[in-house]
This record gives sequence, C-alpha cells and structure tokens, in this order.
Amino acid sequence: MKVSFEQLKSMVVFAQIVEQGSLTAAAKQLGLTRAVASYHLKKLETQLEVTLLNRSTRTMALTEAGIAYYERCRIITEQANAANQQIENIKSEPQGLLKISCPVNVGMQLIVPAINTFKRQYPKIKIDLQLTDDVVDIIKNGFDFAIRGVALSDSNLQATKLTTMSTCICGAPDYFTHFGKPKTPLELADHQWVVYQLGSKTLTLSKDGKKHDITMQGALSTNNAAARTAFVEAGHGIGRIPLYDAWPKVQAGLLEIILDDYKSKDIELYGVFPPGAAGSKKLRLFIDYLKAYFVKQHTALGMLKSS
Repeated sequence: MKVSFEQLKSMVVFAQIVEQGSLTAAAKQLGLTRAVASYHLKKLETQLEVTLLNRSTRTMALTEAGIAYYERCRIITEQANAANQQIENIKSEPQGLLKISCPVNVGMQLIVPAINTFKRQYPKIKIDLQLTDDVVDIIKNGFDFAIRGVALSDSNLQATKLTTMSTCICGAPDYFTHFGKPKTPLELADHQWVVYQLGSKTLTLSKDGKKHDITMQGALSTNNAAARTAFVEAGHGIGRIPLYDAWPKVQAGLLEIILDDYKSKDIELYGVFPPGAAGSKKLRLFIDYLKAYFVKQHTALGMLKSS
C-alpha cells in the first residue's frame, strides 16, 4: 500500500490525537478544527480497514493495531521535526519560537531578566514565556522547555542542570521584635512558619556533622514562592527563602537572616525538554545562555554578601 501525501497528514494528526489525549486538544495544537481532526482519523481507519481508537463520549483508548501504528506515526513526526531543526541549525542567524514554562517567582526574579538580555543578542528568536507554579505536561501543551526546581521524574523527557541556588531562613524585623529571634534549630519549633506547599515540610539544618530536622508549621501557607516571601516580609512568620530572592530585602532592612551558620539543602534548578528538542540550535543557545547567566548571578550575589 503506497502512502499518499494526504495520508501522511492524517498520520501526523493521529499521532497528535494520541499524545494530546483528545481530538479537541490535538486540533488546537495543530491549528485545525475538531471536525478536520476527526475527518483525518476516520479516513485513516477507513484506508487501513482497522480501528485505531476505541472512542466514547468521555474516554479514548488505543486498540492493539492503534498502539503499533502510533509508534510509526510518532517516528514520522519526530523525523519531520528533526529535518526542520537541521535546516534551522545551518542558518547563519538562529530564529524561530521557543515556548517556555517556568515557576512564577523564579521567572520574574531570574528568567525574565535573562530573557531581556538574550533577546538583544538573538533578536530573531521568538519567546513565549508562560509563568505558572503548576508542573505542566510540556509535550501535551507544546512547550519546548520547562524550568523546574525538582529532579526529572518523567522518563520521556530529557533534563539538564542549570544552577544550584542557596537558601536561607528569614523573618521580618517586626516579627523578631514581637516573638524573639531563634538562636538554635530547636527554637525554630516554637515559631510560626510561612509554609510553601510545593516544597518539603521538613527542613534539615546541619553544622559540625550534626543534623537537625525541623517540621515547618504555621497558620499561613501558599503554593506561590513570591507570596511566601511577601507573607514573611509582612511579619506573619519565618520562612525558608532562596537567597537570590531574600538578599535584596535583607539589604533594604525588610528581612533578617537567622542561623546562617547552619547549612540547609540547596535548590537545584533544572531545565527539561522533549527528547526530540535536543538538536534544536535555538534551544541549545538558550540553555547555554541561562547557565552562563546563572554563573554571573551567583558570582555577583557572592560578592554582595561578602562586601
């Protein structure tokens, strides 16, 4: 059976339907109507004389034939993307779109300033930056790159470490005036914490080979890192805050660092991307730029702390 140009289009649509999980989502991803996506699926099943998907009003599941056929369609789609990337990579000036997902606070404090300078260097690379503290499905939602503060959990993605960020325990001067300033890890249990819901509730501090585990509890919690810092600054409790976020406020007298002779676990920042994106010149440039940018930021912060 020869494959026509029209059937190739249908195969790409079918691969997207499987990956997106619905006709509607696939149609949106491809810039089609739902009716057109459904037409391609039905035409493909008619041509092959098999059922690829068992569908109901709420669910959709691949048949045995559909599983085997999808693998081939996926490879065709990946090869087409790789061909486009190869052409992109031989152009003298990198261009194209990078769709990026990033946590809100890291995005506003670090990634937005980095993109500001990156865009001046590579003006033809378009950036679509989506800020959210949710862990998005980057393949399903069409992202080229996502920045995350946890190690890779999805084996279908690739990851690269961008930087390591120090953290500190902070409180507002007004809070310490009313409730006292903890001098030892044991005293932390007597204080209110502003709890970050997306992180661990247990804080481990170490010094001279001894470790202390503290359970962070308080009347205020949030899933947003910027809100956590704002609540701590307002005097509602103490919090574990990335140093890049806390230090400007420490310099301004809005926050005070406590127990800085104890070491807490650093935050490792990762970039994750689909397996087929590794060959993209514009993505490689962006990743390399971010890593170099973080090195400069880390050096500058170290100089400020020591001054």
